[in-house]
Amino acid sequence: MSPTTAPVARAWRDALVAVLAGFVVMAVVASAGLALAGAGELPGGAFPHVVAVVVLMAAGGSVEVTGGAGFLADADASLSVLPLSVSLAGALTVGWLFLRPLHNRAVAGARELLARAVPLVLLWLVALTGVALLSRQNFAVSTGDSVLGDIGEVLDAGPTVGFEAAIPASLGFGLLWILGLLLISLLVSRRAPLPAGLVRFHAAVRPAAFAVVALLLAYVVIGIGVGLVVAGTRGHADRTLAVVLLGLPNLVWPALTLGFGGAWEGQAEGPFGLPVPKVLDEVLRATGQGSAPDLSTIDVASLAERDSRAWWLVVLAVVLLLGAGALAATRSPAHVRPWQHALHLAVALALGTLVVCLLARIQAQFGLSLLGIGDASDLGEVELRPLLWRTVGFAFLAGAVAGFLGALLPRRRRNEPGRRSPAEPARPAGPTTPTGR
Repeated sequence: MSPTTAPVARAWRDALVAVLAGFVVMAVVASAGLALAGAGELPGGAFPHVVAVVVLMAAGGSVEVTGGAGFLADADASLSVLPLSVSLAGALTVGWLFLRPLHNRAVAGARELLARAVPLVLLWLVALTGVALLSRQNFAVSTGDSVLGDIGEVLDAGPTVGFEAAIPASLGFGLLWILGLLLISLLVSRRAPLPAGLVRFHAAVRPAAFAVVALLLAYVVIGIGVGLVVAGTRGHADRTLAVVLLGLPNLVWPALTLGFGGAWEGQAEGPFGLPVPKVLDEVLRATGQGSAPDLSTIDVASLAERDSRAWWLVVLAVVLLLGAGALAATRSPAHVRPWQHALHLAVALALGTLVVCLLARIQAQFGLSLLGIGDASDLGEVELRPLLWRTVGFAFLAGAVAGFLGALLPRRRRNEPGRRSPAEPARPAGPTTPTGR
């Protein structure tokens, strides 16, 4: 192999390893969560297809819900939700494998970074297409002893519901997913190389970005601990662990936003519901009762009306936000002023919260009418979405306060002899230096 083709071959090899590892990890996590949720008992060999659709959604793909009973039935169905536990597992795997070969360089040209990123993006889209082709399945819907069920049985027109991947949309959203992941990986890692013209932005971006990612991961770790305690003490361990493996960030990241003053709104109607704490389910189902609006507002105050322990969300957010501010200040060079720390963390937390708001929203609806009998939206609807401006605005304020207070900590650790300032690029590794982070 010639010296000019060797780096290209290594880039494609590393990209292939990262893509395969990412999809394997997501498939394992999704399989475990679905098995605990009871999906292993689905008829018709549907389990692999259900795993595929969960992995597809976790990787940014789009799924269309289908249903009906030929010309006899009319269906109205929609589903928009990301299984963020699966997404996070894949993102951590792919991000780490993407960064690992780059850690022995101080500065890299834009062409070199593109040479690393392009093969990974292309292979990601190829793998996503394969997963999308597997994401197709139909199920029979039981209507019980209702009039719809009797008519469907007489006419042999049992209703069905299923799903199939929207391949063009999946590739489009999947492209945004992988590009966003690579960008965040470069922003967060202190040792990843940057083009020479961007190194000066290191101190302004990377410490705050790392602190926000660490804050989100801390909430996930705490959520895992709480989930294990609940699984071990309150029964239904399989369902609790299924939530942990499939959608834990869908619960804990909105909890962070509630803790610093953000708010969400939503509703839950019909037999369907969300695998959420009881107090949140009660607030969601309060819609349409008395003078309640169409959508219930979810914030700490509305939760505390039913369970005063909700105020602990504020305490937890304050403690961890102060920790994030201290972490960002510790990783920043000593010349950064407190107001700059405040601005950096405010912007980073606001952007991180915006991403959480876009990823954690949920909308699901299914209805069926047979021969004109029945409302096509009467079987159930679940919706949870953020009050965007309030939540992102409070995130900016909370980040500013946490960043300023974190900058007031003693600076001894940042000025210890022998410690490299985070603003300085990583030194090139020697011939015997390992390439780990």
